[in-house]
Amino acid sequence: MSPTKFDALKNLCPTSKFVMSQEGVILNSKLKNGEKLPTEEQIQAKLSELQADYDSKKYQRDRAVAYDPIREQLDQIYHDIDGWKARIKAVKDKFPKPK
Repeated sequence: MSPTKFDALKNLCPTSKFVMSQEGVILNSKLKNGEKLPTEEQIQAKLSELQADYDSKKYQRDRAVAYDPIREQLDQIYHDIDGWKARIKAVKDKFPKPK
């Protein structure tokens, strides 16, 4: 799931508590440890950073869906380790890690 404004705020003010309301994200308590409420510009910059990180890991999410369940993989390793290696390589080749 793509990062949200809530995620950006939690990242910028990790010790403070925020809640989601119909109006948006609101501070649920006093800021702690000298934290200051970030500006909308800071929030949007952090959101862009989090989105870039999320986008860069798409291959991981694609691979996770493409791999067989662990139980099936363990059975395949026991019965046909070379076939298992080939299956894993095929998934990695289909969804390569960006350089």
